[in-house]
Amino acid sequence: VINTNCSHGVPNRFSELNIHLSQHEVPAAPNEGISLSALRSQFSVNGEEGPKYGFDGSKYHYGDGTSVASQNSSQILTGYDTLDVGPNYDFYANTNAQGRVRRSRPSLFQLHSNIEVSRAPGDSSEDDVEEPQSEPTRFGWVKGVMIRCMLNIWGVILYLRLPWITAQAGIGLTWVIILLSSCITGITGLSTSAIATNGRVKGGGTYFLISRSLGPELGGSIGLIFAFANAVAVAMHTVGFAETVQALMQESGASIVDPINDIRIIGVITVTCLLAISLAGMEWEAKAQVLFFIVILVSFANYIVGTIIPATPQKQAKGFFSYQADIFAENFVPNWRGPEGNFFGMFSIFFPSATGILAGANISGDLKDPTVAIPRGTLMAIFWTTLSYLIIAATIGACLVRDASGIMNDTLAMSSADSCQGLACQYGWDFTDCITNRTCTYGLSNQYQSMSLVSGFAPLITAGIFGATLSSALACLVSAPKVFQCLCKDNLYPVIGFFGKGNGKNDEPIRGYVLAYIIAVCFVLIAELNTIAPIISNFFLCSYALINFSCFHASITNSPGWRPSFRFYSKWMSLLGAVVSVIIMFLLTWWAALIAIGIVIFLLGYVLYKRPSVNWGSSVQAGSYNMALSYCVSLNQVDDHIKNYRPQCLVLTGPPSCRPALVDFVGTFTKNLSLMICGNVVTGGPSPATLDTASSNSHVTWLNKRQIKSFYHGVVANDLRTGVKMLLQGAGLGRIRPNVLLTGFKRDWRKDKPSCIDNYIGILHDAFDLQYGVCVLRMREGLDVFRQAQTHGEEPNNQEDFMFFYNIPLFIIRGVNTSVPPAPPANFSLDPDAMVTEPQPQPSTVFQSQQGKKTIDVYWLFDDGGLTLLLPYLLTRKKRWARCKVRVFVGGDIQRKEEQRKDVRRFEDLIGPYRINTAQKDGHVTAEQLNQDCPWMVSDEEIETNKPKTLRQIRLNEVLQDYSRDAAIIIVTMPVGRRGQCPSALYMAWLETLSRDLRPPVLLVRGNQENVLTFYCQ
Repeated sequence: VINTNCSHGVPNRFSELNIHLSQHEVPAAPNEGISLSALRSQFSVNGEEGPKYGFDGSKYHYGDGTSVASQNSSQILTGYDTLDVGPNYDFYANTNAQGRVRRSRPSLFQLHSNIEVSRAPGDSSEDDVEEPQSEPTRFGWVKGVMIRCMLNIWGVILYLRLPWITAQAGIGLTWVIILLSSCITGITGLSTSAIATNGRVKGGGTYFLISRSLGPELGGSIGLIFAFANAVAVAMHTVGFAETVQALMQESGASIVDPINDIRIIGVITVTCLLAISLAGMEWEAKAQVLFFIVILVSFANYIVGTIIPATPQKQAKGFFSYQADIFAENFVPNWRGPEGNFFGMFSIFFPSATGILAGANISGDLKDPTVAIPRGTLMAIFWTTLSYLIIAATIGACLVRDASGIMNDTLAMSSADSCQGLACQYGWDFTDCITNRTCTYGLSNQYQSMSLVSGFAPLITAGIFGATLSSALACLVSAPKVFQCLCKDNLYPVIGFFGKGNGKNDEPIRGYVLAYIIAVCFVLIAELNTIAPIISNFFLCSYALINFSCFHASITNSPGWRPSFRFYSKWMSLLGAVVSVIIMFLLTWWAALIAIGIVIFLLGYVLYKRPSVNWGSSVQAGSYNMALSYCVSLNQVDDHIKNYRPQCLVLTGPPSCRPALVDFVGTFTKNLSLMICGNVVTGGPSPATLDTASSNSHVTWLNKRQIKSFYHGVVANDLRTGVKMLLQGAGLGRIRPNVLLTGFKRDWRKDKPSCIDNYIGILHDAFDLQYGVCVLRMREGLDVFRQAQTHGEEPNNQEDFMFFYNIPLFIIRGVNTSVPPAPPANFSLDPDAMVTEPQPQPSTVFQSQQGKKTIDVYWLFDDGGLTLLLPYLLTRKKRWARCKVRVFVGGDIQRKEEQRKDVRRFEDLIGPYRINTAQKDGHVTAEQLNQDCPWMVSDEEIETNKPKTLRQIRLNEVLQDYSRDAAIIIVTMPVGRRGQCPSALYMAWLETLSRDLRPPVLLVRGNQENVLTFYCQ
């Protein structure tokens, strides 16, 4: 009896464990626990090096002494050695832990099968332990995410454009712009937090989040766009820094060339210095960011103090009058000026300042715990920066008028009070002349560096501008290569893989830094901040739209793999954020939005065309599954109709790579039309080897490489016929299930064991019993690939065209001319990877070539429901068969006279080995018993009874040779042998006689006697 006292809310942890003896054992004191060693099993799991699990009287441990309980964080409830191990994080990780090899849980086969285990699967010996590597620099949520995001948000726009935007839009609409931007970034931050907490986040930031959620198609395109946008953002922030330096130089009367070229020269030098800091490593970059953060905080404090200090006459001449209600009211409403004077023009200039929310996520590979750091740091950064923007817009709008001359003599005392214009008249200043002539150089509307005027000590604002612009530029310069490096390593696009190489313990993308530097320098040469900012707005909005859509799509698909630990998000808010982002893209700059979307569509189309071999478990896959499941279920609500009949084929190919002709033929008329399933039966008992052979992904890979739209279904069975029954009854789903069985003709039936003949014919009978239509394809050169590689036309013994496992050595498939080898063990199966990885082109078949103006000869001898007519029609719908002419032959008098005697003797020779002779009848065994034990044997009575059918097959073969010698394919109604009345050898002889000595491929068809054609509209 096991008594457990579970901790509250934690059912998988046990606070107390007492195991007591039953009443038949030695009694123990009540509630007195005993040692687990007393109940230890006499059987241990031992390997060559001794027991891998041990018990020292108090706890279980691995062979290396590691405690099982400590490894799995749970108590072991068994009192015996076992392969079972408790839950362990390593079992669910897809990467190796630092400095050691990842453990793996035992397989189900190892747990329940009686095998000798040489090593516990969950164990790792000392030989497996890798040499510990030096731990790279990792950052927490404050230093790695929050500070980095705040610095990126507090960029050039804050100091150099927010006062100007406030003058244009007014305090009220400026708040609307700030809040709208924060809503978009806030919703995106929630979506990013949900995606980031859904699993282990690696390096690659935004690209990693989108690509692993939506798949490589959208992830790859947005990864390129986002990396490019960050590189351009480096130029934007650098130009803002250069503008400030150039203004300081102009105040002091210094100049290098001219104002525009001065900005270019300063910008290039600045970007070069930032590149040097980035190349020094993330640790130095992080220290520089902290320094910039402190400088910005000091500048903010200096600004707030400056708004409180009473204005001096010099500041009043420039429009600063401290807090005034009249100024606040005047500046609360908009006053649009210039070509950019509209709401969306101001929004396009301001929005890049809110795009820094992904600065922390972009270095996800350098964070200690990205799932905690990204949500906490990103959301905190959005909150504090939004609050700071609102405060600065309100305070500067309440202190500074829109227009001022800066001339000390423009006082009201020296001019007429009646003609004074502007709010400054109330405070003794007259700026009428500059307002009328629009020559004012100071004020919110005219001076970009208004914060320096308002502050208590102007150089600190200048230092803040330097810190904000340089920190933002540095963050973007680091983000762009990190994102681009992850994209390059995924090999989604050609050429760019060169930039994916990393250096050092932090895997720094040196080549990516140089590429981002070149892009930044090119845009720095524009030297116009208002031109650069709108360019990147659309790219960032496009990224935010896809991030929000990723979260929505992952939520709406209800995939069990979507389990974010961050719960404060809504899929509908994410959808709203995605839609609003797209709408704003077009409202800002419609042509730039079209360019951005066009680039995304182009890159998306490229990845869809190339189909990279990556599988990240994206939500697109989950959505495809949901749609397929929904459509399959909806088919059950409507009954089948003859007009919608489609031949859904179960093709007994074995490994598809071994019988390409059969695969190509069926794929010709089922592609984009109906279901095709390639069936494979692996004979033997269930084991990991046989299961891997039956369910190997290489079969599907081969089909995809050959562009065959088919499913693959492999089963393991004790014998062939049992496996085919499993396929006939278990393949398909709902109404999407096979209704036609298609197999190859058994060419070597005379050389094979009689029981194999009976199994082959039995498979056809089983298909008829299950209401399947049956098709048998025979080709003169055979269907198996190995036959065409044989020399001198020899055929190996015990080979069957219809069989599902092949006794074929690999060197025959690779085209080495050798003689026929002896048959290998019965459980041998051809490795399909031989056809997939072979450098030679895939084997070509007659069904891959153009058929020209040949004929498709259809011998519709018996009404089987129309399947014999439907298949040739479907062939002619394909381009390769479109020029072929369909000829239909119907049954007539096919009796012959004396000329048939030679063919009859030939037929008798075919079935001679399977006839029951007189000596067998005179023995102790009766003919009935002999037929029961050997159903393939043919009696004289059965030959005589079925003689008309035999003569019909002989004559029909002569007709085929006379009229269809040059046809592209011959389609003949297949005869049906009655179960119990037509021995399998006799039926096999009919099929042989009907289809022998014909050059074109022959398809024997028999429908299930139900209509597949209709001549009516309903």
